[in-house]
Amino acid sequence: MVSSAAAQTAPAAPQAPAAPLPGGAPAPGQGLAPGAPASGGAPAPAITVTPPPAAEAAAPPPPPATFGEAVQAFADRGFEWLETAFGPLGPLYAFAALAVIVLAAALPLLLSRRKDPLERLASPVADLRAMRSGQGQPTGRALRTESGPGRLDSIAAALEPKDEKEFGAARLKLMQAGYRGRRAVRMYNLARAGGALVLLILCFLYLTLTGVPTASSKFMMICGLGIAAGYYIPTYWVARRQQERQQEITNGFPDALDLMLICVEAGQSLDQSLMRVSSEIRHAHPVLAEEFQIVSNEMRAGKDRATVLRDFAQRAGVNDVSSFVTVLVQSASFGTSVAEALRVYAAEMRDKRVMRAEEKANVLPTKLTLGTMFFTVPPLLLILIGPSLVDIVNTLSGF
Repeated sequence: MVSSAAAQTAPAAPQAPAAPLPGGAPAPGQGLAPGAPASGGAPAPAITVTPPPAAEAAAPPPPPATFGEAVQAFADRGFEWLETAFGPLGPLYAFAALAVIVLAAALPLLLSRRKDPLERLASPVADLRAMRSGQGQPTGRALRTESGPGRLDSIAAALEPKDEKEFGAARLKLMQAGYRGRRAVRMYNLARAGGALVLLILCFLYLTLTGVPTASSKFMMICGLGIAAGYYIPTYWVARRQQERQQEITNGFPDALDLMLICVEAGQSLDQSLMRVSSEIRHAHPVLAEEFQIVSNEMRAGKDRATVLRDFAQRAGVNDVSSFVTVLVQSASFGTSVAEALRVYAAEMRDKRVMRAEEKANVLPTKLTLGTMFFTVPPLLLILIGPSLVDIVNTLSGF
């Protein structure tokens, strides 16, 4: 027992260094000191251990971009895209194209000059003086604006419908829209074909410059939409002009009938009263005045009165005008008084105008209901219920 305890408490004897191996190589377990020369005589490079870097503090989130910064970033991206697509002068090309588009859109407004009110008041006096002196004709809008062969006569067969019924329907629609020229149908079809071709070229250039594959469905779909839009834009324009003219004729017809009744009761004939009414309402209702002038000129040229009136009703395309023409034709057929027929029909037209105004006034509250629901009720509810909701939320959050 004593000998075993003495053995446990005795210090361990130091170990003798291992003998070097032949050739000067260190023994196993015996390393080289840092910077000590190796067996070849060259010093070994010191190995440096870099401690891991301390964890950096998390960066604060960037502040939200303002509206101006967002616009600036969008503009920078746009300039980069233009420079990538068109080269260093891409932004200049874009500004030049935008200037050309704006100029083309504003050119009709720059070329069309509104007549001075004083000139409008002075034109009837000048017309009357010219007619009395026999030195000229009234200075109004020319009723025939085309004469001689046109540039489209050589391709008229390709621009006009072969079917007579289809050609008549297109011509009637253009006449009701105010285009009475003999080449109106050709120009209309040319505008549709040209619009489709121009938009097709624009879509093709845009898609090619943006890198859209030619054989892709997106390319075909956008080009097809461009062709359809270019083809139907002239149709929409003509239909809009037709509706506007018919509305103007409807609004001014009761006033014209009252003036015509005064002229007929004063002893003037029907064609003279139409010419007088045309000169009187030229500034208030120019479309109706132009139609009355055409009717008066055709009557004075010797055309049958019933045919002239029926053509007038067909050109106008308004039910009130058709009824008026029927009244005049029946009055002339049965030999009744034209003045009496005009008096009754003028009173009826005034009543119809009042009824149309009342109908629009009665429909107005119904049309305003949707706007009232979306723009008046939500703010009102927010004002009335908002404070109560805030108090409820504060009360519940305290529990």
